[in-house]
Amino acid sequence: MALLHYLYLIYERTLTSTSVTSNKLKLITAIIALLTYKYRSHAIGTRRRDDLKEPKGAVPFLGHMFLMASILGTKLHDVFLKNYHELGLVWSISLPGIGRMVQGDSPELIEHVNKTNFAAYEKGGHFNVALGDIFGDGIICTDGEDWKSQRKQVTQVFNVKFFREYSSEALSKESLKVLDCLDKAAASGAVVDFQEFSRAFALDSLGSALFGESFGCIENVKEKVPFIEAIMELLEIASTRLVDPLWKVREAITTVELRPGTTRMIVKHRADDWSDPDKKRDLLMMFMEATDSDEQPYSDQYIVDMILNLMVAGLTTTSEGIAWTIYMLFREENDPEMLKAFVREVDEAFGDGLPAFETHKKLKFVEACFYETLRMFPALPRNLRLCLKDDILPDGTRIYAGERFTWSPYTMGRSERVWGSDVETFKPSRWLDGEKSSSLKKFNPFHLGPRECIGQGFAVLQATTILGFKNFEVQLIEPGRSPAYGVGMTLPMIGGLPVRVSRRIPVADVKE
Repeated sequence: MALLHYLYLIYERTLTSTSVTSNKLKLITAIIALLTYKYRSHAIGTRRRDDLKEPKGAVPFLGHMFLMASILGTKLHDVFLKNYHELGLVWSISLPGIGRMVQGDSPELIEHVNKTNFAAYEKGGHFNVALGDIFGDGIICTDGEDWKSQRKQVTQVFNVKFFREYSSEALSKESLKVLDCLDKAAASGAVVDFQEFSRAFALDSLGSALFGESFGCIENVKEKVPFIEAIMELLEIASTRLVDPLWKVREAITTVELRPGTTRMIVKHRADDWSDPDKKRDLLMMFMEATDSDEQPYSDQYIVDMILNLMVAGLTTTSEGIAWTIYMLFREENDPEMLKAFVREVDEAFGDGLPAFETHKKLKFVEACFYETLRMFPALPRNLRLCLKDDILPDGTRIYAGERFTWSPYTMGRSERVWGSDVETFKPSRWLDGEKSSSLKKFNPFHLGPRECIGQGFAVLQATTILGFKNFEVQLIEPGRSPAYGVGMTLPMIGGLPVRVSRRIPVADVKE
């Protein structure tokens, strides 16, 4: 209101002046000066927040745009961790065209936004515009009734006993291919990129579970898989769009297209004979048989969006988590006893001769290693929500409608405030001492609240399946090097994870 008052006074003086041209220039100059003063430290279109700490580097009108643009994508999450240590639990940046982002990295704030006051926050228009042509109308981008409908449908499919058993069979089938490839690599002494290996396994097991057939990636792991390459490119594009106000200028067109292949699978499924009662229905067929709230079948385009969202979400997050777990397990600084416990559990579980699903339920320490890795290398290192109506966070911080709440699982996983003095220690045993059940607020790579990851159980089963490989030892080619993470919505390793595998004798077969 004060700014409008000043502009009105200047306008009145301009009208009473005899030099119209001269005073027009003065008016324009005054307006620019006043706007520069108003937006001297934050982006135009955003609210000034003197009550929030901010990193240095903001400029008039553009806020922190130049600062964000100067940060290498391979250092982004560590910069946010540095800001956390310097600025505290809550701080903020502003970006033109995107708005103000209020960063809050504490369990209480994250629970409030994602669970307690869930109705006051959503993905938001910017998220949908930036990523809509990538994820379509799938569950990743949608809000409101569309999201609720998809959530309900996907939850029903993932929770049926049939799908759990079917998925277990698919994973077991693909894991045998992994063991065969590892055996060949051990015999030849070849170096294997375990990140590519885990991506191939994740994609093939998803293909088996979703479409009833593997993509054949494991057998051709050394070759570039177009689908995987396309997804990685899309995730890098998506990550940049969320914080780059000029992405529409920089990016002429999304260069990859994933939908035709999924559409072809739908056409093929419709042509198949499903009358045979012994023919098992895969996830795609379940979606094709499902109906919406009006008892109408979903359109093919809608099914494509749902399937692609599940594939993109499941492929990268799980496979990268597996690769980081292998790295964390076989680092040279680890306690040898931890690795012995890992190997012993694998040998004992597979030695019981139980069905695959029951076997992997027994891999508690293996699962703990996966969770502990996700604490330090979360599959989704950053996230955000749009505030729909003014709110007060549990610590008293105000967040206004139109502002975005953002948080960093990467930062929280490395916070001594959250995890204690041993936060830098890879300690799987913490998850065997009740940590899993009590950590949903502070451990949220799978989210929490209504948007908690539906496929979490499937992801953990994928992880324990491939991590629980038996009769092989793994040696990191560079055991003293910490892999750098790449740019993207997820946390890929730059340069992969080169390892060498060798055969070993199971613990149960070792003669004293």
